[in-house]
This record gives sequence, structure tokens and C-alpha cells, in this order.
Amino acid sequence: MKVYEAEKIRNIALLGHGGSGKTSIAEAVLYTVGETTRMGRPEDGNTVSDFDKEEIARNISIGTSIIPVEWDDHKINFIDTPGYFDFIGEVQSSVKVAGGLVIVVGATSGIEVGTEKAWEFAMEKKKPTIIFINKMDRENSNFDKVLTELREKFGKKIAPFQIPMGEKENFIGNVNIVRMVAREYKDKDCIDVPVPENLKEQALAIRELLIESVAESDEALMEKYFDGVEFTQEEIIEGLRKGVISGDIVPVICGSATNNIGIHTLLNIINDYSPSPKDMPPKTGVNPETDKEEERTLDVGQPFSAQIFKTLADPYVGKISLVKVISGKMTADMEVLNSSKDKKEKISAPFLLRGKKQIEVKEVFAGDIAAVAKMHSANTGDTLCDPSSPIVYSKINFIKPQLYLAIEPKSKGDEEKIGSGLNRLAEEDPSFAYERNAETKQTIIKGQGELHIKVIVNKLKNKYGTEVDLSDAMVPYRETIRGKADVQGKHKKQSGGAGQYGDVKMRFEPLSSGFEFEVKVVGGSVPRAYIPAVEKGIIESLEKGVLAGYPVVNIKATLYDGSYHDVDSSELAFKIAASVAFKKGVKEAKPVLLEPIVEVKVIIPDDYMGDIMGDLNKRRGRIIGMEPQTNGKQLVMAEVPQAEMFKYANDLRSMTQARGSFEMEFVKYEEVPHILSEKIVAAAQEEKE
Repeated sequence: MKVYEAEKIRNIALLGHGGSGKTSIAEAVLYTVGETTRMGRPEDGNTVSDFDKEEIARNISIGTSIIPVEWDDHKINFIDTPGYFDFIGEVQSSVKVAGGLVIVVGATSGIEVGTEKAWEFAMEKKKPTIIFINKMDRENSNFDKVLTELREKFGKKIAPFQIPMGEKENFIGNVNIVRMVAREYKDKDCIDVPVPENLKEQALAIRELLIESVAESDEALMEKYFDGVEFTQEEIIEGLRKGVISGDIVPVICGSATNNIGIHTLLNIINDYSPSPKDMPPKTGVNPETDKEEERTLDVGQPFSAQIFKTLADPYVGKISLVKVISGKMTADMEVLNSSKDKKEKISAPFLLRGKKQIEVKEVFAGDIAAVAKMHSANTGDTLCDPSSPIVYSKINFIKPQLYLAIEPKSKGDEEKIGSGLNRLAEEDPSFAYERNAETKQTIIKGQGELHIKVIVNKLKNKYGTEVDLSDAMVPYRETIRGKADVQGKHKKQSGGAGQYGDVKMRFEPLSSGFEFEVKVVGGSVPRAYIPAVEKGIIESLEKGVLAGYPVVNIKATLYDGSYHDVDSSELAFKIAASVAFKKGVKEAKPVLLEPIVEVKVIIPDDYMGDIMGDLNKRRGRIIGMEPQTNGKQLVMAEVPQAEMFKYANDLRSMTQARGSFEMEFVKYEEVPHILSEKIVAAAQEEKE
């Protein structure tokens, strides 16, 4: 593949609901441009995009794949993204580097949740968008119905650039509204034919609407339009291109990826109307040495800079970083600075990836996408740049994981392998996270949903040779006191051998936060040398409360009296005496159980408000606020016990048909209701036995 400069490059992300046909479109593109001799099918596990074992086993896309192709002296980097919501992080990183989007919609299913989410991405990130209505050959396909749905849902900017010729099994091609020519497809061939008489009137009516859009794109064209002067073909295409790039026009085209119908037109429309990197505004970053903003453009002579948007971690091949070159050019054996980590790296030899196939290239110009192997410090989101012109670009804001589960090894001794495997997988997929909870002794993995976590577990087994069991995450409860107590703690052992004697009198009372140890001893009843041992005994006792063995918080301990023995007293004796006093004092001071409370922010369409608020109430939640959002959604804020939220991701997805999302963050501890507290304490005591 030859090297292309920015104006001839198109970076296009394929988005859409799971099963809409994104990977099939990628296969049809490869077949059309002559890179493959037959089209693979996801259900057969033989597509170029879906090469991971998990993708082949499940017949779905799990990771992003890059499919670079050449078409009409242009290079198009197709970025094939997963449609399942568990892998939304892949979509986020892809949209970050894409110049334009193609949203794939099924001609039988119409707008689905994945369509809505893709549209939200497009609008939020202001990405020029094309909609491809796929599966026009299917029995229940209906182009007009889907087009109407799109207009009703997304507004007037939806503009058909084609109408279909034939329908269902008789679907053979389409009419290009802009050029007023029909295109008939037969395998790899695409033949221009006259527009059928029965479609001319409809085509001309739609074309007139497009001409109006062209007139609105430029004042000179508007004058020409009102003067009744016809636009040239070049003016029409240029006017429409301006409208598409500005986001005022969203072209709608149609086809059947599995029958290779409409793919030539898709490629042409991408070349004609989608933005090249040159059409995009300069990229702004921060100079880490001066903390001032700087811009990078695609002009020749700009220093090299790039951003890593995806990491592939393979136990055999090593780490592969997918990068978007933002300025300058990338060549073999160049030294670069990872400005996000302030570490230098050597780029041995850049290459292109087509699925898993590596394609050698000598250099990569700004605006293009390439891959680099074995950069040790580099992770997704990091900036690479010329060491003499440092810059750091904004990170990719991945959605926070929403489902928490605990894992433990099936085989003892696998803990280290699990830790290493999870670390590699988290590098590969930043929308997944894990942590070791020292208190509960559990390793917690955090994903976007059940499928996401199952894939992580399978990758641990297949890539890193370790099997794990999943279980519920334990709640890190706390204990405290609500009353006061005045107690004596005595440790006395004077039978045979060296004796032990320690005696303390202490008061325990609640504290607003933390732990405080106060000394009010007078007259030397407890020698100064033993007071640190008393404090240490109390601090160690805080680790296990008297109710269920959870850490004790928010307590003040005051040492005010005691006694000692000239010979038998020791630091150990006073430490044990303090522990005895602690247990007696806490039991008498009305001990209670505390549970962690999280602040939950749920974003949902208005239609689901009642269900969501009712559900949060059932989870013992307290609604603390609501805010209307700009996109017809609502933000609901609530404080909810963490124990009720570990699997909320599944329930929210079910209640909202995956239209809702949420984030949660720990805020405080609160007392557990008495009835629940009794059950938790009983369960903890039963476990001890």
C-alpha cells in the first residue's frame, strides 16, 4: 500500500446496533477493492475484522479493527467497532480518532438502541455522519419506513442521497439522487443504467430538496439559486460536502453488504463528502514544559506528534499500539517522547494493520493511522511527540465500569498469573478495571456488563492460562459506637515463671470522624513507658469489631487510670490489657454496623423516570436531585447503599432497554438498619463457626 497525504485520507468509524452489519460491510469493502477473493461471514468466524478467539466463538465484534483500503486514489481507514454495549470503550476510542462516522441501520429493524447511542456520539463529538441502511434484500425490509423513522427521530438534517431500485429479494441497486444516475450491482460489478421511469419523479423531488441545501451552504450559491441559474455538478457536490462536514446534512444511502450492493456508492460518497484530516480544525494540546496550549496542524514542517487510541496485548507478540499521527510524519528508527509519561521510546518500524495482518510501510504522514510494536511505557491515550517539541493531547474519557464482581483462582498459587493477566487486559481495554481490596481480601473486576466480564475471564484462561471463579463482591462494612462506656481492662498472669501484669481504666465515646487516643493519667498509675503500648493495643483492636469483625471507626479512647507491678508489668501486658478494655468498652457503648453509601448519577430518557426512581427507592436509596439534560434525558442523583449497587448495571440495562447509564462514587458511611444489621452479624458469626 502506498503512502498517502492527508487530503487523500478518510478515517471512518463504523457504528451501529449489534447485528446491523458493520463487519459485513467491512468484508464487502475488502471484496470490492480486490483485497479478498471471497466475503467472510461473522457467523462462520472467517472475517478479517473479527479475528480474536472470543469474537470467533461468539460471532460478534468485541474489539476495534482497522481495515485500510485504497479506492479511487484515496485511502480509507475503516474502523470497525463493536455494537454490543459492553464494549462501548472501543467505540469511544474509535470516535476520538475518526474524521467521520457511518452509522449502520438495519432495513428490517430500523432505529434501535445502538442507533440512538451512535447518533449521540456523532452529535456530542460533532462528527460528520453518513447513515447506511443495510439488509435491503431482507424479506421485511422497508426503506421508506426507516427513512421516515430517521427523520422523525433525528430531524431535518437527514437527507436521502439514494433511493433503492427494487425491494426485498428483487433489490438490485439504487438511484444516485445527486448525479441522477441509477447503479445496478452484480457481484463485484457496478453498472450505471438509466433511472427507471417509475422512480424519476421521486428522485427529482428529493434532488430539489438537496439543491436547496446546497444553496444554503454559500451566499453566492443562494443568489444563483434565486436567480434560477442551475448549479453545476461540481457546485452541487461541493455545497453538499460543506453541509455534511458542518453537520447540517446527514446523507442516507442504502444497500446489502452480504450481496455487495451499494458498497461502491458508499466508498464514493466517503471520498466525495467525508472530511479528510485537512478539513478538520488544528489539534490543541498542552506543552508540558510551559503548561501553555499549543496547536498542531498538518502543514509540512510541523514537528511529529501522535496519540495512541488502542492497545493490543498479546502474550506471544507483545504490545502493539495503534496510533493516529496528528502532525509531522512517523518513520522507522525514530526516537520519540511519550510526553504523557515523560519517557523516551524508539519506534522500530511502523506498520499498518488490516485486521491482524501487518502491512509494512516506510513512513506514515499526519492524518493517517498506523501501528507500532513493543513500546514499553505506552498505553492507550498517551501522546507521542518529537522530544524537542513536547505536547500532550487530551486523554480519551472512557466510561467508568458499572458492574463489579469478585474473582478468585481455581488453582492455588495462580494469584501472580492472574495479577499479570489482568494488568495486560486493562492495558488493552481501559473501560475495564480491577483492584485488590486489602480489607475483604478479594480481587474485584469492574466491567460494563456481564458479557464484558465473561470475555475478560475467558481471555485470562485462553491468553494467560489461568482459570477463575466469579462471586459477589463483599461489602466493606464498618463498626462504631453510639454510646459511652467506662471500663477496666486487666491482664494478670502470675503462675509459674515470669509474671505478666497490666491494668488500665478507660473511657470510650463516639467521635465525628477518625480515631483519637487521649491520656489523662495522674500520679503515675500507668507509667509513661507503657502508655504507647496501650495506644498500640487499642489501634490493633480497631481492625476487628465486636459485632461482625469489621474495622471500628469514629471512636475516642481515653486512658485515665490503671495500676502496674514493679516486676511483672511489661509493654505486652499493657497492650493485652488495652485490648481487653476495648472489647468490653465497645460492647457496652451500643455498637452499630455502618455501610458504605455511594452517590449514584443515572442518566435516562424521560419515559423511564418513574421506574428508575421507584427502583432506587426499593434499593433503600434517597433521591437528592434531578436535572433535565439537553438531549431529552434526565439526570437523577441519589445516595444508595453500596450493597444494593454491585449488579445495578444489569438491572438498569433491563429496565431501560440499555438506554440508561450511570456512575457511582463512594461518599460516606451510614448506620445499617437494625433488621439488616442483625442478619449481617448473624452471617458473620456463622462464618466464624
